[in-house]
Amino acid sequence: MIQPRSIVKIADNSGAKIGRIFKVLGSSKKRYAELGELVVLSVQKAEPRKAVKKKDVVRAVVVRQRKPYRRLDGSYIKFDENAVVLVDKAKGEPLAGRIFGPIPREVVEAGFQTIGSNASEIV
Repeated sequence: MIQPRSIVKIADNSGAKIGRIFKVLGSSKKRYAELGELVVLSVQKAEPRKAVKKKDVVRAVVVRQRKPYRRLDGSYIKFDENAVVLVDKAKGEPLAGRIFGPIPREVVEAGFQTIGSNASEIV
């Protein structure tokens, strides 16, 4: 359950490390984001000399969440951290070339096939 003011880890090599969510996209009244949903965040910590800088406002896809997520078969999946992958505003393609950590298949089913193909492990 990701909501505004949540601190998330950024799980790609774009240069950003930590971000703060300030908008969940989808509706004006939408409060929480789950796996595979878009959010708008501000970069709080970034590596020097990379594409994404501190204070940049970017869009991202939620790829891991601490709250247990119920799958259609009745099983639950849960991660140790809240994490996102930065995506391009126009195309929805990831900004980075590598994605770190496991990615649930719900992200691929939500229409982000390039994130799934760049990921090292799909759960």
